[in-house]
Amino acid sequence: MHPTLASLVQHTALKLTVLTGEDRLGREVRWAHASELADPAPYLDGGELLLTTALKLEVDDPAAMDDYAARLSAAGVVALGFAVGVNHSVVPAALLEAARAHGLPVLEVPRRTPFIAISKAVSAAIAAEQYRAVTAGFAAQRELTRAALTADGPGALLEKLAAQMDGWAALYDISGGVTAVAPGWAARRAAKLGDEVRRLRDRPAPATAVLGASPDGAQGAGADRVELQSVGTGRVPQAVLAIGTGVPPGTAERYTVQSAVAVLTLVTERSRAFHAAEQRLARAVLHLLLSAEPDHARAVGGEVYAGLLDAPLRVLIAEAGEGSDALRDLAAGIETAAARSGEPVLAVPDADRLVLLAADGGAVVAACREYAGDAPEDRSDRLCLGMSAPSGPTAVDSAYQQARQALLVARRRGRPVVEHDEVATGSVLPLLADEAVRAFAESMLRPLREHDAHGRGDLLASLRAWLSRHGQWDAAAADLGVHRHTLRYRMRRVEEILDRSLDDPDVRMELWLALKTTGPEAV
Repeated sequence: MHPTLASLVQHTALKLTVLTGEDRLGREVRWAHASELADPAPYLDGGELLLTTALKLEVDDPAAMDDYAARLSAAGVVALGFAVGVNHSVVPAALLEAARAHGLPVLEVPRRTPFIAISKAVSAAIAAEQYRAVTAGFAAQRELTRAALTADGPGALLEKLAAQMDGWAALYDISGGVTAVAPGWAARRAAKLGDEVRRLRDRPAPATAVLGASPDGAQGAGADRVELQSVGTGRVPQAVLAIGTGVPPGTAERYTVQSAVAVLTLVTERSRAFHAAEQRLARAVLHLLLSAEPDHARAVGGEVYAGLLDAPLRVLIAEAGEGSDALRDLAAGIETAAARSGEPVLAVPDADRLVLLAADGGAVVAACREYAGDAPEDRSDRLCLGMSAPSGPTAVDSAYQQARQALLVARRRGRPVVEHDEVATGSVLPLLADEAVRAFAESMLRPLREHDAHGRGDLLASLRAWLSRHGQWDAAAADLGVHRHTLRYRMRRVEEILDRSLDDPDVRMELWLALKTTGPEAV
């Protein structure tokens, strides 16, 4: 915070007198500058206390003084300091009248107060404020660092930050999920910023964004000013920090925010190193489990994954389109869910897939279902998830194959999540809804369709009836309303046209599936 006009007026050594603008003494003075120009506005930056002796001013011309006051006000001058006893014994009435008209405070500067004394007073006040802000910033950094080293880590840091900012603070993972918030009442506000966080995440770090209204949509004086700051040292942020305040932060508060970002960056970078090491461990444990060596897996990763390897678990395989951020967002959401619930989870990236081992019925499995279910249906690169049946550590290899099969069904059916139980207890026919399968079926049955199209017999219908009756001639002939000898003749024609034997069970199976794929009952 800069010195105000009021603080300069109250400075006993300066002896300044307020002539106009008594109601504007709360204005901050960013600098004190002396100028005798008739139009100093082009050389001003705004926020100045302008000092003059009116050496070149037409002080008796009301029109000239009105223009002068208007230019100063438009340039952002906070007040005019007029030295008396130099060129004028008093402040000219025309100047005072123009200053009142334009809301410009005028301070009378006595002859014994040199302009340099006012400049030094302003400079000293600014320096003192900057020193106070830096000192407060270092104190805040110490407090935030101590808080980050506690068991609660980022949560404790956010509590300190929110208190020092007189507002609220929240930390997000890269998927836009809230990982910590303080105070607790701000959780609903923070949850509504997910879209803004994801937009900031896609910008090169370091990145910031300022939202002028609260997430609730409130406008005006009571609205939150929310500032977003990326956290991390790479091009892609590791997290995003949000700070909600009623007013823009001052210098001291700005130092506090930067300290929080620095400490959180150290915490996340350390977490990233731990995460890389854990990922290598997870890959090794998964390899041992898939190799049917659960005892060795427990020996290698027991301290980290003991709770996972001693309880029913599920294998999940997630897949997304090329160039999609869905897997990255899913991984971040899983990490958040696991941290909140205290569940161990084994996650291994595998090319364009993510392989997971998670506790059956736990928060991580629920988070996967929820995330995949929220994916937009009209996007071809949306995430698909295949999930095994509950399994134990001795059967992870079988569960992995179950998850792969479920993922294949999910991708073909265009569904976000498919569990193995759905595949195992359902019909194989939905799997035939594939363009390659349809093309094969059409090609296989085309000779029979062409034969029937020329009116030389109803071979397709006869074949369907015969196969549906498992080759029982009398029952199939009755369904068709023909003699069994007629049906036998038609089946011989089918064999001749297709050059295949209906005695071969593989041929009968292929013909039946082809009929189910292309006929009226096709799925």
